[in-house]
Amino acid sequence: MEPSRQTCPPDSICQDVNPVFFQQLRDLDIPEEAAEQALLHTGNVSAEEAAMYYFNKLENEIAAQVGHAAVGLYQALQDKNSWREMAWKWDHSGAKKIVVRGTSVAHLLELQAQALSLNLPTYLVQDAGLTHVASGSRTVLAVMGEEDIVNNVTGSLKLL
Repeated sequence: MEPSRQTCPPDSICQDVNPVFFQQLRDLDIPEEAAEQALLHTGNVSAEEAAMYYFNKLENEIAAQVGHAAVGLYQALQDKNSWREMAWKWDHSGAKKIVVRGTSVAHLLELQAQALSLNLPTYLVQDAGLTHVASGSRTVLAVMGEEDIVNNVTGSLKLL
């Protein structure tokens, strides 16, 4: 049997991470550091508890990134006279938002280029690195415009 992995998170006492649970988390493609943190936060109860902790935390991060994109795009719309009316109409017609899944940073950049070629305002989130997302990571693209034109860019993507 593999020996326990000992980790020392900042400002805490060193604890052993269950190697079986750790490997189960790694088999789910959970990054090493995140797997260790999840096990420590859940008291090494089980891989299932640690995975739930990790994925709930990930869901919260995704929600925050989407929020950054929406606010960033709205602020960008306020900075350009020709886009202020678009923002006002959007805001006063229910502020519809659709969240779809891209496949990679390269894909987000392709979508952004396509949107810009159609004169659609965009905002690409570059993370500040205050959570487990690396500083400078491009995570979410927001696109604004008439539904039929935006669908030319994002219509084939799956809903998140």
